[in-house]
Amino acid sequence: MSVRRQVHLAALCPGTEDTTGWTDPRADPCTAFASFERLAQVAERGLFDFLLLDEGLRLPEHRGRIHDLEPAGRPEPAALLHALAGGTTRLGLAATADTAFGEPYELARRIATLDHLSGGRAAWRVTATPDAAGNFRPGAPAEHSARTAEFVTVAKLLWDSWTPDGTPRPFAHRGRHFDIAGEFGLPRSPQGRPVVIHAGESAQTQELAAATADVLLTRHGPLETARFRCGCVKRRLAAYGRTPEELRIMAGVTVVLGDTAAEAQERAAGIRRQRVSPQYARYAMERLWGVDLSGHDPDGPLPALAPRNRDRATLARVARWRALAEEKGLSGRETVIEASGRQSFVGTPDSVASDLHAQVREGAVDGFLLAADGLEEFVDRVVPLLQERGAFRTEYQGATLRSHLGLPHPGEEG
Repeated sequence: MSVRRQVHLAALCPGTEDTTGWTDPRADPCTAFASFERLAQVAERGLFDFLLLDEGLRLPEHRGRIHDLEPAGRPEPAALLHALAGGTTRLGLAATADTAFGEPYELARRIATLDHLSGGRAAWRVTATPDAAGNFRPGAPAEHSARTAEFVTVAKLLWDSWTPDGTPRPFAHRGRHFDIAGEFGLPRSPQGRPVVIHAGESAQTQELAAATADVLLTRHGPLETARFRCGCVKRRLAAYGRTPEELRIMAGVTVVLGDTAAEAQERAAGIRRQRVSPQYARYAMERLWGVDLSGHDPDGPLPALAPRNRDRATLARVARWRALAEEKGLSGRETVIEASGRQSFVGTPDSVASDLHAQVREGAVDGFLLAADGLEEFVDRVVPLLQERGAFRTEYQGATLRSHLGLPHPGEEG
């Protein structure tokens, strides 16, 4: 079976803007090393390509108040992955790191250090968070998208500045956002350079991914929509002298399993109810209505007042919520639960394995980034079925992340 038809799997440990996992009363504190260590060990036992640690440069805030609906106080990803590298031997280690602040040399050195100390298993998930400017310096960087593109170009220049035989060469870059010259402090890593990961679906992100990414993370969608999107991105690669096999596209998904389809649906509904607490329901309504609803009972009806934001999208969404609540006789909280995103794959282990394989087989994606919730059950019950189908590895074939992803080893450039 071709590499393209093999399912690629990775795990996500979320950062901000996520109420999953850490809301479970059985979960460890989000600063406890044991929780990350356990997740990494489960992912490696499942022969996953990599574990991605998300980042949050600012505490979760709503209407000027810090709230506890999302995890706060998360460790810095690269530092945490250094610790996890010692307890794993094959699992790729992907750190989210921001381009809105800091300098390419510092970030490139930090990720390259992880790559060397892990034996070639590091990846950098590129992100930009200009709204965290208050934690760094006044004002957000102008043109942060252009800055991000140049930031990635410079980081790759630094990683590639040494020859494959270990000879350092001077680097120089003069651009709109960065003007640097010197020598990089680390030679090429065992996998040539760290894997670069982008996330998003905009035309701008797709173009940047085609030019610079090894992995592109997208949302999960219907088969035909995902296949069209995947094809559009892969066709962009030719303009940069790249082939479709030089970019892996992975969809972020959630999975809920049950011994029967009915049991899986019931579990999925229970998970949604657990995650949408009364406090979270009020928060969701406040964000949509744009007003303070601290005195509103979330288990009562939806707010009767009109939303403060009168733009067409907001008004249409409020109208949909009202129609849903009236049709099904739902409270405000029940409406939020009903309107919140559904889990991507819900069913028996066999049906989920079949659906995952079909998405890859039909060219909709190359693989999936799974939420941490339920990962151990997925590894125990779904991974063996994918292996029986010949759709997933039964052992790691190499030691580096690039080998797991089936990506070429970067040769000497520049």
